[in-house]
Amino acid sequence: MAIEALILLGFVAFGVGLALLPRLLGDFDPKELSMQPHTNERQIFINQLIGPDGFFPAEIADVRGHEVPVLVNRKRSLREFVTAAAEHGDAEFLVLGERRISHAGFADLVAAEAAALAADHQIVKGDRVAILAANSPDWVIAYFALVSMGAIVCLYNGWWTPDEIRHATELTKPKLILGDEKRLARVPSGLSVPLVDMDAERDRLQRKAGEHALPDVTLDEDDACSIFFTSGTTGRSKGAVVPHRGLVGFVEVQMLNGALKFMMQAAANEAKGLPGPERPTTKPRVLMTSPLFHVSGLSGATLINMTVGGTLVFRKGRFDPDECFALIEQERVTAWTLIGSMGPRVVDHPRLDDYDLSSLTNVGFGGAPASPELQQRVRETFANATANVAIGYGSSETVGVVASFGGVDYEAEPTATGHVLPTMDVKIADEHGRHVGPGMNGRVLVRSAYSMLGYWDNPAATAETIDDDFWLDTGDIGRMVDGLLFIDSRARDMILHNGENVYPIEVEYRIDEHPGVMESAVYGLDDELTGQRVAASVVPNAGAELDEATMRAWCAETLSGFKVPTQWEIRTELLPRNAAGKVVKGALTGERDHSVHDD
Repeated sequence: MAIEALILLGFVAFGVGLALLPRLLGDFDPKELSMQPHTNERQIFINQLIGPDGFFPAEIADVRGHEVPVLVNRKRSLREFVTAAAEHGDAEFLVLGERRISHAGFADLVAAEAAALAADHQIVKGDRVAILAANSPDWVIAYFALVSMGAIVCLYNGWWTPDEIRHATELTKPKLILGDEKRLARVPSGLSVPLVDMDAERDRLQRKAGEHALPDVTLDEDDACSIFFTSGTTGRSKGAVVPHRGLVGFVEVQMLNGALKFMMQAAANEAKGLPGPERPTTKPRVLMTSPLFHVSGLSGATLINMTVGGTLVFRKGRFDPDECFALIEQERVTAWTLIGSMGPRVVDHPRLDDYDLSSLTNVGFGGAPASPELQQRVRETFANATANVAIGYGSSETVGVVASFGGVDYEAEPTATGHVLPTMDVKIADEHGRHVGPGMNGRVLVRSAYSMLGYWDNPAATAETIDDDFWLDTGDIGRMVDGLLFIDSRARDMILHNGENVYPIEVEYRIDEHPGVMESAVYGLDDELTGQRVAASVVPNAGAELDEATMRAWCAETLSGFKVPTQWEIRTELLPRNAAGKVVKGALTGERDHSVHDD
């Protein structure tokens, strides 16, 4: 299970989401709000938004045998997003170099490819089909063609090794693998599954665009549409089976959250005698560095922009800061997710000032929590995005975003993950599933209509993750303080030193505050005397000289003695990360051989 999350949601909750507000809220006047004296102003706004007369009325419904909140006016399948995209007409949607596809053109290509896949490969509802390719317009077209016809898309990680591809293929048994030349070359022999190069066979797959209607097969909200693979940082990856309802819910709740933040800001401004927040006058343009095979790229960027008429700007090859800066300048990109080590590499880039990055108004983080130090450096680097720097929390298994945070609230509480979003329920529990008190650490359990159906062909793992009362165990350790969710650790990452719990993120935040540190990772190593000793790997900034004594003294200034690492690695290479941007700590401890994935 993964926190691949900590997904970028600044541009969703208060940026991209705002693009719909003129239509949703019309001539909204904050003076019309019934502001009754209450200790929880936020809940008042939520109640008004989801009440029977609100912009997003909610109801309690039976979802897979459990009574949970759902939004009344929601889409029922991903195919409806394609239909909605067509309504944006000639507005630009998918951009890769000179190739530019409008929203209406995209819908035509989806219908054409669905027809070709049915005719040429006999794909029907319920078939599994894998996509193994880099981010591209054709990835998006193929995905929506498949889900529109009721197929289940296996979202293969584009950085997988042949062994990992074999595992996923043997697990899910897809009828077809769609990919690009580079990644299809990694598919091991002997799998007996047809391979289709989406680039080489584009003309065949998308023939007669504009002459086909979308498939009319019946789609149910709880039909499976996708299999997201967990990161597999410990053991083999599992396939989280996601229904249409989950990905639809991701978007609908973000729209609700955007309206909530807008209304709260409008009311706050009204109380101070200030004008209301500005409504967007242009459609969002997103630089797509978030992998499409994760929820953040597929829902947080693609589905959201299909809804609001925004643009996705793609690029090829390894992450290159200069190329990204040039694209931002050229395409006037407004939103960017800094995945994994991208943040430190961007803010310290020696040629940053050579580019016009003023169009960026929304910047966020993905893959892992961003330290307060990094957050502040990003605000200073991208001045026009200061108000919309944000973070969100969710996973492949929760599908929907559980909590998010942005703007001045995030700046005031930089170690928090945010407020739990409407229609989501969170419980901090002990090992027996019982609530723990405010401020106490426990396992983070989530209950919502949007969660995964289970793990593909793994009922035992499903039963361990989702209990009989529909609570999903995220595998994370966290706490609730004054209505805010804090994520302190992955359960497996928590260090037990002399009977004391050490949460790596707390130590990492302290290390990252050092002006000479680019990034760090803290982990436990087995120790006969103490159970585990605290260890740290540190990557210095260019030109900085760090040593163990300096770093131990720095940590000891603010941390209890048992939290200060006793073993240090000062690295010359970046930390090893998986495709989601998470540090692979097993590669640091020697548990497993991993390499950095950034191509």
